[in-house]
Amino acid sequence: MFSSLLRILTLIRKELLVILKDPKSRASIILPPILQCLIFGYAATYDLNSVPYALVDQDRSAASIALVAKLEGSGIFQRQGAFLQTAEAVPLLDARRVLLIVVVGSGLERGLETGAAAAVQVIADGRNSNTSGIAQGYANTIIGDFAAAWAAEKGMAAPGVRVSTRAWFNPQLETRWSMIPSLIGTITMMMTMMLTAMSVAREREEGTFDQLLVAPFTPTEIMIGKAIPSMIVGITQATVILLVALFWFQIPFAGSFLTLYAGLALFLAAAIGFGLFLSSIAGNMQQAMILCFVFLMPFMLLSGLMSPTDNMPATLQYLTMINPLTYAIRITRTVYLEGGHFAELLPDMAALAVIAAVTMPISAWMFRHRL
Repeated sequence: MFSSLLRILTLIRKELLVILKDPKSRASIILPPILQCLIFGYAATYDLNSVPYALVDQDRSAASIALVAKLEGSGIFQRQGAFLQTAEAVPLLDARRVLLIVVVGSGLERGLETGAAAAVQVIADGRNSNTSGIAQGYANTIIGDFAAAWAAEKGMAAPGVRVSTRAWFNPQLETRWSMIPSLIGTITMMMTMMLTAMSVAREREEGTFDQLLVAPFTPTEIMIGKAIPSMIVGITQATVILLVALFWFQIPFAGSFLTLYAGLALFLAAAIGFGLFLSSIAGNMQQAMILCFVFLMPFMLLSGLMSPTDNMPATLQYLTMINPLTYAIRITRTVYLEGGHFAELLPDMAALAVIAAVTMPISAWMFRHRL
């Protein structure tokens, strides 16, 4: 047992030296996670800061002027043109110069004064359904607030239902608050799987794989020696992303670091199991890289990173059960934003443990079979 442990430690040291002695490899551990966090935090966001729109004001009253001032005073809506008829604004929408057309009906002020129906139509560019839906939501909220404020100012009866909204765990509904914690698992899985899958392929291409065969290492020891350095690198990258979230984006951490790292350790074990499986069937680094991308893209799409898994077809929801990234994203969001405890995350952690317990032996068997 002691001699086996020494052999594993020797192999771990050798793998870490291969990574750390190369300046490019050292940089790839730290720089890509930081750059990807900044890109996702600032660019990949569903928050709209600028909505170009065209105005069709058929009422031309004090109420319509006040409504337009309310829209543009938000700092989000930028008018690209004012027209009398909707048909005149359509070319701007067709040319993608505007995202919305706001049509103020001719009876707006009269409707507000008498309590009758006042028509304000918001026409959106459905070619970008997600962004248009968000922009429509912004416009509808501003128009609703304007109608309520107008009624209160004129001493009229307030609307029958007043809606008050609050958002828990993310008060400003900022996309980066949910995106950045999710990247702790996503980026870590990408780098860890690729590093693990390409390690054996690199040995084959550089001709050092034969040296491993004649060295006193068992296939299990080789597998463990390849897995632990990747786990160390994964934990390091996860820590870098966590520090960026805490100190750069200043997203408050509500949970326990111990719970978070326990979940990450199980997640990395499952991800490394997949990586070792790929390394056992890849003949060279090019094959290993292609196999990683073949697996990583479905993992990311089925993880709940960009869209909720509950909205997926039932068949795909079953596939998410074997995706370790699904559980990792759920764990990081729950711990980071909600302050979730270990007990409530136990089902997700148990699922990761099962995935690791299945993939690791299969990888060991495949590795032994290839040897």
